[in-house]
Amino acid sequence: MKGRESKKQKAGRRGESLDEAPPGQAKDGLNGKSYQKELARLQGELVKVQLWLKHSGAKIIVVFEGRDAAGKGGVIRRIGERVSPRVFRTVALPAPSEREKTQMYIQRYIERFPAGGELILFDRSWYNRAGVDKVMGFCTEAEFERFLQVCPRVERGIVESGIQLIKYWFEVSMDEQTKRFQDRIADPRKIWKLSPMDLESHRRWYDYSRAKDAMFAATDTSWAPWYVVNGDDKRRARLNCITHLLSLIPYKDVPFERMELPKRQKPGGYVAPNYPYHHVPERF
Repeated sequence: MKGRESKKQKAGRRGESLDEAPPGQAKDGLNGKSYQKELARLQGELVKVQLWLKHSGAKIIVVFEGRDAAGKGGVIRRIGERVSPRVFRTVALPAPSEREKTQMYIQRYIERFPAGGELILFDRSWYNRAGVDKVMGFCTEAEFERFLQVCPRVERGIVESGIQLIKYWFEVSMDEQTKRFQDRIADPRKIWKLSPMDLESHRRWYDYSRAKDAMFAATDTSWAPWYVVNGDDKRRARLNCITHLLSLIPYKDVPFERMELPKRQKPGGYVAPNYPYHHVPERF
């Protein structure tokens, strides 16, 4: 006789994340049903933003930075879940190639900037220079200081060119970050999220804190301010961030012609061939 499954075993069998409560159950006071309902409403508003973007030709960049395992990826996925990836484009660049290392630092980011009617979600950005590059020694102290001096001027130029620039920093407590890293180590579906850099970010908490403090002091400007998201509760972080993002975008309802499903054409003598298709076994 099989033993009774634990909640985590059931969640894993259903393909749900082990660090989130299944739909309909409460986690830290936020009921799953309420969370899904509000998320659906917000995603409906994001669709309105998509229609407005195409209508207005507006250009928006949203930068997502923060502590490792603070929940940036989860928010980005929920933002892009119900909209067109051709309008809401996510950019997550790998480490620079040897050729890119010889370019002007921000060059490979600029070529991913939006055209009219696009919103770009940068999953990490040029602020790598102020974070991992600084802490891990991938740039010199002079290059770090130069970045802090130049970045605000470059961002002013971005904004003055007609691009709306929105910057989010995701913060997470030490205890919660440790818990999430341990979950990634234990869950075979999450091991891809771990890298030596992630483990170093856990060890070098205070080095990253010093780098973040210097970055904020230099780049938290009136034309491109940083907005800090508390990431300890993933569900609340997602809802709070998307709500805030919508509040910053001056979108309006755009007239949208509702479509009617046309009737299918008549077969006109078509007969399906007796073809030996290779069907996928229906095991479920």
